[in-house]
Order: sequence, then C-alpha cells, then structure tokens
Amino acid sequence: MRPIEKTRTAAQVLVDQLIVNGVTHVFCVPGESYLAALDAFYDRALSVTVCRQEGGAAMMAEAVGKTTGAPGICFVTRGPGATNASAGIHIAQQDSTPMIMFVGQVTRDVKDREALQELDLRAVFGTMTKWTAEIDDPARVPEIVSRAFYTATSGRPGPVVIGLPEDMLVERTAAPNAPAFAPVETSPGAPEMKKLAELLGQAQRPLAVLGGSRWSGEACAAIARFAERFTLPVATSYRRLPLFDPLHPCYAGDLGIGPNPRLVARVREADLLLLIGGRMGELPSQAYALIDIPGPQMQLVHVHPGAEELGRLYRPHLAIHASPTAFAAAADTLQPDHPIAWRERTTQAHADYLAWTNVPTEQPGAVNLGAVMVWLRENLPLDAILCNGAGNYAAWIHRFYRFRRFATHIAPTSASMGYGMPAAVAMQRLYPERTVVCLNGDGDFLMNGQEFATAIMYGLPIVVVIADNGIYGTIRMHQECDYPGRVSATSLANPDFAAYARAFGGFGATVERTADFADAFTAARTSGKPSIIHVKIDPEAITPATTLSKIREQALAKAT
Repeated sequence: MRPIEKTRTAAQVLVDQLIVNGVTHVFCVPGESYLAALDAFYDRALSVTVCRQEGGAAMMAEAVGKTTGAPGICFVTRGPGATNASAGIHIAQQDSTPMIMFVGQVTRDVKDREALQELDLRAVFGTMTKWTAEIDDPARVPEIVSRAFYTATSGRPGPVVIGLPEDMLVERTAAPNAPAFAPVETSPGAPEMKKLAELLGQAQRPLAVLGGSRWSGEACAAIARFAERFTLPVATSYRRLPLFDPLHPCYAGDLGIGPNPRLVARVREADLLLLIGGRMGELPSQAYALIDIPGPQMQLVHVHPGAEELGRLYRPHLAIHASPTAFAAAADTLQPDHPIAWRERTTQAHADYLAWTNVPTEQPGAVNLGAVMVWLRENLPLDAILCNGAGNYAAWIHRFYRFRRFATHIAPTSASMGYGMPAAVAMQRLYPERTVVCLNGDGDFLMNGQEFATAIMYGLPIVVVIADNGIYGTIRMHQECDYPGRVSATSLANPDFAAYARAFGGFGATVERTADFADAFTAARTSGKPSIIHVKIDPEAITPATTLSKIREQALAKAT
C-alpha cells in the first residue's frame, strides 16, 4: 500500500480500503465516470480483470464471493453499465453471496437533472441488495467502504452497491484508512445444541440438508464427522453439491432439479429434518411441495446465519441462529448417547444415490451427455473447478458428476443463464494452477460468450464445453408440457462454436460422437489455450430421464 500522505484523492482512499480489506482481484468494464479510480489502480497491488460486458464483470465478482466467502469486487459505469450488471447483483442476492459493486455516477452538481446516463441507484438496486448508497463526501469513503464489507458478509450475505460521483472521486481528503473488516460469526448456544441432541435421540427417520453460503472446507469436514458419528443421512440442496463428499457413506444425494425420487420420498418421510445453512427455497423444496408451510409436518431444526430467515417460510421446532461454520464446530463436539435407530436407512440412502448416479442413462443421438460427465468425473483432478449457468444440460452435471472437494462447483442457485463463462474466467484468474472447466448450453453460452475474449486476453486455459441442441431446451421442455406440439420462440440457429474459438485465437474442436470427447478434451488441455469443445446434442435428449417426444406424448394424452 502507498505511504499515507497528508491528503489523498477519494479514489486513492477507496482503492487503499480495498487493499486493507484483503482484496486482490477486481473486475471491471472501464467508464469515464470513474476514471480517477482506474488511475488509482495503476500502481496498486491489485489484479484488475477488464471484461467485455458489465454483466460478465458482476458475475465474475459474484463467483469470487461465492468461492472465498469474502466480497467479490466489481466496478462499472453509470446508467447502462450498472443496469447491464444487474444480473450479477440478482444472482448474489438469491445465492446469498457477498459482493460489492462500485458504480461511477454523474457529478453532484447535475444530479436529479437526468444527466447523461444518470441512474437513481437506490431506486434501481434497493430491492435486490442488502444496502445501496452513494458517497458524496470523500472524507466518508473509509467509513462507507468498511460498512459495505460488513454488510455484505454479515448474517445472510448478499450484494452491496455503492455509487461514486465522478467529481467526488478527484477531491482530496486527509481521512485515514478504516481497520480491516472481520466477519461477524453467530454461534449456537449450549441450550440449542442440547435440544438438538435430544431431538436426534427421539428421531427414527432423520435427514440433514446442507445449503446456503458461509461454509468453509473445515466446516464441511466437521459436518462430515458429525454425520459419521450419528450415521446421519445427508443431502445437499440445489447447486450446493460440494458441501458433502458424495462418496461418504452418509451421503443421500442432491435435492435439486430432477432429483432421485427415492431421496424426495425420504424427505417426505423424515420425522426430523435438520436444515443447515439453506433456505429450502423453491428448487430444493420441489416447488414448496416437500415441507408444509408454515407448519412443517416433521420436526424441523433450521440453522441459519440470518435471523430474519428463521421462521420466514417454515416455522422451525428449533431455530438455531448461527453461521454454518460456527454450527459445524459445535456439532463436531456432539456425541450420540443413544442407539442409532436409522443405520440401515442411511446405508440404503447412499446405495440409492450410487445406483442413481453410477451409470449414464441411455440417450437418443450419437452423444450421451451423461457419459461425458462420467468421463470428466473419472479423469479431472479432484480440485478441478466446474462452472456452469442454467439450462437442461446442467441436469447431467448434477446427476453424474461428483464434486469431491469444497468450492469446486461454481454455479448460480438463481438458475441464471450466461453465468458459466464469466465464472470460469474469475476462477482461472483466482486459481491459475487449477483445471477450470466451463459447461454450457448453446443459448446459455451466447448470453456472455464474449467473455471468451477475456480468457484469450489473459491467456486463461479454460476448457469450455458447449452442449448444442439448437433450442432453448428448458423452455422447450415446458412448452411441450403445457402446449404440446406448438413450438414457438424456442429454436436457435447457432454458429460453429469451434470456429468461434479459433477466431479469437483459442483452440476449437467439434464432437459429434461420445467416443470422440476424450480426445477433444485432451487436445484442448494440451493446447494450453482457452478452448471450446462444441458438442452436438440431439434435441430429443432433453433430460437424463426422458425425451421431448415422450413429454409431448404424455401432455397430449393428458389433454385428451
């Protein structure tokens, strides 16, 4: 950090606050509204990633927050820059991810005149952030940035948006740096842990579900030891698969899209549900069908770092206001003092998971995406990071890939398309020594495919796999369910994605048979370049369990 001078510009103070708080990576699309901040980056010990669209920059910052637990940072300009970035803000909100976005703003003397690209940040972002503010006084930069870090990380984490008037950034101030933030942990009390032990002692069919944020590798290991001592079956919620080793004998499976029906039945049959960290929102609850609202049909123990989430949807029999990391540490001290009545159920739950995921299902067409996922799980290093956005192609990831390490699956629980490519860039920037694979659908990739150029610019050897079926698959699936045979607005005309990669200076390959994927992937990795593997999928292969034609036939039969 630069020596503390008598005065610094507000922009210099701002950048120094980022460094004080441990920030090492910043993502941005440059704008004239915050030129002073760009200049303050010039000689600072920060890696600045220049992106091609603000949505990509925001998603990169969100991915860093999701992975590290510390706020991801992005800078965008006012008006269209900020609104472009709103997709990343919404992801951070729904995924409970700490993130801070700084927005260049019009000068203070023209505010409220609808000046060029002026935006009322509080009105636009107020409903999708934990806090939105503007800094009008350079002397308050340390205070407000410090508050932003605490707000983004405390309780249920989420995004913060801070406006930076252009003229404010160049004013000088003698304000000193604020101390570095320290995350505020909420820990369970002894009475709550005693009550949890009593409930476990009374249960016959317990089940734990892990979700949410504010986890760590150590916390995951502690929960695994807790589960092992109690032989407690454990499921993970939607896109939180790395929270529990899938090969652990207590693992019961993934409660996401297209889950194992036997796991769904286990949730319904449970007499004690231990929900740790998550909200049990629409997707893991199977459209709110698994747990009665507001009074659950089973005894519910809800552990969450945000007090406002406890009782918000489900009235818990035992509410534990604690972060997952603090709860895991406390759970690690619990010992069973009663016979375990559910050992056989746990063993069977894990056997059901293995049977559901071991072998890829038969698929129409020459490429079986399930077989591709099985090849990846058997050939990627355990610390490889998989990033993806949204689309039916992801069902094969959830079912057949196995995440054996913490924070190795970076994907939006908000099911936002276009996330995979930016997230992969962020992960390869953060962890240059690790293998990063970006999995996409065709419609999904082209929502932020321009960030492939960012990967080229920084020489990031990401392998991008695009499952191309020529349709918006998820929407087409629902279309066939509700309006069978009436195809409207879901067909796509796609480019040659391998040629797209080569046009940017990367490696490109096309796969039209399952057997050719391994060689294409190996060649991509060997090239050392950002790569795209264009995998052509039969549109009939809409999920691991069914086809478009079967969905249409069932809908037509139901209609008659």
